[in-house]
Amino acid sequence: QVQLVESGGALVQPGGSLRLSCAVSGSIFSINAMAWYRQAPGKQRELVARITGVRTTSYSASVKGRFTISRDNAKNTVYLQMNSLNPEDTAVYYCNAVLARYETDMQLPYWGQGTQVTVSS
Repeated sequence: QVQLVESGGALVQPGGSLRLSCAVSGSIFSINAMAWYRQAPGKQRELVARITGVRTTSYSASVKGRFTISRDNAKNTVYLQMNSLNPEDTAVYYCNAVLARYETDMQLPYWGQGTQVTVSS
């Protein structure tokens, strides 16, 4: 069974910083791309940042220059460093990983349960 567990969500003041973590555990053969999505109340889930297996990164326009995605393959963990947070960043943040559970398995997306980030004074 594959599990993605996010942590690091919190209440933070505008202009503050947070670092989210997502650890992937269970029966894993390989992890390809990893990503962070977010969903604000009443809005669709949106891609925030993505990192490939060779560490190529991409960001949404709204977070580029403020957020940094990284990964530690030895720990099967992806991080999201969020700086200069503003109230529009308030959302539940979800971790996503495309992985194979064994050598002949298909690469499929898996999701974490989400972690709440609230930016407010």
